[in-house]
Amino acid sequence: MSSITALALLPVLGALLVALVPSENSLRIKQLALGITTAVAALAIFIATQFVTSNTDFQFTETHEWIPAFGINYSVGIDGLSLVLILMSVLLVPIVVLACWNESEGGRWSAKVFYILILILETMMIGVFIATDVFLFYVIFEAMLIPVYFLIGGYGSGERAAAAVKFLIYSLFGGLLMLASIIGIYVTSRQYLGAPTFDITALTELHKFISPTTQNLLFLGFFIAFAIKAPLWPLHTWLPDAAKAGTPGTSVLLLGVLDKVGTFGMIRFCISLFPDASKTFTPVIIVLAVISILYGAFLAIGARDLKRLIAYTSISHFGFIIMGIFAMTSQAQSGAILYMFNHGFSTAALFIVGGWMIARRRSSTIADFGGLQRVTPVMAWMFFIAGLSSLALPGLSSFVSEFLVLVGTYTRYPVAAVIATFGIVLAALYILIPVQKALHGPTTPGNEELPDLNLREKIAIAPVVAVIIALGIYPAPVLNIINPIAAHIVESAGFTDPAPTEIAGK
Repeated sequence: MSSITALALLPVLGALLVALVPSENSLRIKQLALGITTAVAALAIFIATQFVTSNTDFQFTETHEWIPAFGINYSVGIDGLSLVLILMSVLLVPIVVLACWNESEGGRWSAKVFYILILILETMMIGVFIATDVFLFYVIFEAMLIPVYFLIGGYGSGERAAAAVKFLIYSLFGGLLMLASIIGIYVTSRQYLGAPTFDITALTELHKFISPTTQNLLFLGFFIAFAIKAPLWPLHTWLPDAAKAGTPGTSVLLLGVLDKVGTFGMIRFCISLFPDASKTFTPVIIVLAVISILYGAFLAIGARDLKRLIAYTSISHFGFIIMGIFAMTSQAQSGAILYMFNHGFSTAALFIVGGWMIARRRSSTIADFGGLQRVTPVMAWMFFIAGLSSLALPGLSSFVSEFLVLVGTYTRYPVAAVIATFGIVLAALYILIPVQKALHGPTTPGNEELPDLNLREKIAIAPVVAVIIALGIYPAPVLNIINPIAAHIVESAGFTDPAPTEIAGK
């Protein structure tokens, strides 16, 4: 058993331990869940120390026959892309457990079911990033829907049942299209590669044999599924409802981790397996990404609900990520991957602190939060820093990734980059206006006695803020992992970085 298989199995084994604890002992269940998720994070960090950043091949590989008649294997491995997303995922889960300590109370089921679902979801989040067999990826991709559906529908608020069903319908539709493309891969690999295979490395040769029409159809099956998951305009409408209805912790994992499966899939499968089709559809995808940037920003400016505001900002941010992915330059690719990592922490900070604000005020309406800077200064400062990171203020982590995306995109698609830059101006509006309403001005009646953050909450938010600040000042540790694989992805797709243009007369 490889170390990454052990990493993936540890949370689900922990879920079995949690299942043995009596439901009445909720404190012991929470402590056990926190200990297990912390151990998973520690193991992932150890694996990262053994990772060779200069090697762009899959590392820590393991392969076992699963359904040999169809060429399906249990095949796993990690490269720089999957490593950074695994680290982001496993670091966020214990933070969510600690920050949202009382989130399971008031749900349809007990705290034990809540944490079992969280641990099962963590196993699937790791599994989807380490899978190097397309069919294995698809199985985990679809299975992830189950714990998320129950977390939203069982522990959310408001129209949680409707939001959970909407999330499920959108995701299943995308999964159905992906399944059609996977069947197409089976047929074409058997015809052109001599035997059916779902191995990612072997399938990178398939595009050389299939017709452009076939490649375009297979590409679209994967891309639409990932565009729904990301989400990309106009396939985004499930996200605000799910974020509004879900608990803050569920929303952190949904927007911070699960949505990254969509952008991860665009790189791992759409570009790697179908590079010619990627070139064909890139202009359309760039346009959709720019629309997402501006559309999400305008919706965020008009938002009156705190959870919906954060969801709309994420639609805009995912527009930047997708634009960077399909700009097909090493700078933009590095920026997009780094943006995925940084967005996970900035969104986590917004949802966690926003969740504390909502729990104290018993309202998610932005207008109900007024004068918090005077009443709860620590909580207000944490929300302020999270907001500044979301608008990509220089010195905070999101700035580096957004800058790389825009610069890398400008060298190939200057018009798109210039229009997308307007999204930065809009970001200042959709962040600073709510910050002004919620934190400053006169204290809104009902806020006078709100408690500030307690010790547990300060411990929970401290590492998130530390990552946001540290990577804003010194992003090299993560970029050193990302840059080699980003350059390899662009090169493997048949692109080279545009040559610098010379100034006339020089």
